[in-house]
Order: sequence, then C-alpha cells, then structure tokens
Amino acid sequence: MNLPDGTAVAWVDRTTGGITFLRSGYGDAVLDALARRAAYVPSDSPETVPGPTLPPLTPEYDLASNRPGEELRKRLDRTGPGLLGRAVARVLLRGTDGDAWRSGLAGERRVGVELDRLTRQGWRVLHSVPLPRQVDIDHLLIGPGGVFTVNTKRHPRKTVWVGDDMVKINGGKAQPYGIKSRSEADRARKVLEEHCDFAVPVVPVLVFVDVLTLDVVATQLTIRVYQEREVSALAPLSGAFSSPQVEQIYGVARDRRAWLAA
Repeated sequence: MNLPDGTAVAWVDRTTGGITFLRSGYGDAVLDALARRAAYVPSDSPETVPGPTLPPLTPEYDLASNRPGEELRKRLDRTGPGLLGRAVARVLLRGTDGDAWRSGLAGERRVGVELDRLTRQGWRVLHSVPLPRQVDIDHLLIGPGGVFTVNTKRHPRKTVWVGDDMVKINGGKAQPYGIKSRSEADRARKVLEEHCDFAVPVVPVLVFVDVLTLDVVATQLTIRVYQEREVSALAPLSGAFSSPQVEQIYGVARDRRAWLAA
C-alpha cells in the first residue's frame, strides 16, 4: 500500500492476510483501502489468492528514488574522462564516450520532466530501470492506459528518419533503434507478467530530443514515436488497467530484484 507519491506505508501478505505497517498513522486508511480491494482476503478467511512473488520492498531495492539518467550518472562517475581528458579531446576534435553519455543524460533529464508531469493523471513513472549486462530502461511509464518502455535519443540539430525497424540520423547509417526498443519492451513484459496475476502488454516508445526534424514512415505502428514535448499525448489514455492493477504493476516494477534476470 503506497501513498500517492509512491511512499510505501504497509505490506499485505495476500496468502495469509497478514498486514505489516511500515509507517504509523495510516492504519485506518490502509484498512479502508483493503476493504475496497477485491483481491484482499482477510486472515480468518478459508480462501486464498495468489501471494506476491517478491519479498517486502526495502529502500536499497526501491527504484522509485532513481533520477532520470541514474545509470549514466554512475557510468560517468566510474569511467568518464576527467577535465584534462575532455580538454584534450576538444583540442583534437575527438568525441569521447563521456560526451555521448553526457548528451544522453541531458536527453533523459528532459524526457523525465515531461513524464513526471503525467503523474497528475494517475500515471506512475520509474527512471533508469537497471537490466543485466549494464544496460537499463531509460523510463518506464505505468498507468490506466498501459505500460510503456521509453527509450530516449538525443540528436541535437539533426534530421531523424524513423522506419519500422531502423532509424537514420542525417541520412546516415541505419541504426536498429526500433528492434532494440521492441526487445526492451518484451523483456519488461516478461518480468512484469512473472510477478503479476494478469497479462501486462508493454508498448515501446522512442522519444527524440532536440532534433531538427522527425520523419516517421513506419507502417507496422508497433512503436510510438514522439519528440519530447509530445509525450503528453499518453496522458489521456485509459482502459488498459484498473487502479489496483496499476499499483500492483508499479509495486513489481520498482523492485530492483524483479529485474535481475530480465
């Protein structure tokens, strides 16, 4: 059971009906919410319902506190070139991995701000969800209109062409952004369905930041494509999940342990 800002106040074991209160002062509110939740079975009932497959969430595993670009920040702190290295690269007109990471971080921050605005319409947002092999989902959006993996790409003052599988920047070499985005969404679906007792389809989203033009010619329409200020188009979507389902999905998604084998 969470507050609107995502703070956990209580845990319920749906097999035994036992309640663990994490914060004082919310007992009556928790019991009132549970009384309205059809999935809850009191401890003295002979019925049982599927229990949660993850242990109670503790702060070290909670992804709700992640800021946009969290993994890129860590990468820069670990391996990014120092001030002298960046100065030498500029003199030699060479880019560095750190330059690409900083650009990506700026893009994820911008998109993160836009997505966080959707919480006013009942959406939940997670940033920088870590996956195995040192990759992450830039943003995960969960709400009444569905679940979306959001992949952010920043290409300042560049033209972008988007097909079904590939993307071209300034008419250059095709990049498999579409293929990777669909694969990312499928990985998220498998994780969420493993821990939820209902189907959780996940839709991939590509968001481009600071581009000069965006030309979408995809015909399969399996990926949503936006510029950063257009993600608000997701806000009015509804009918995919009930409020309890949104909270259940969010409860799974925010737990780092759910993604260890994604």
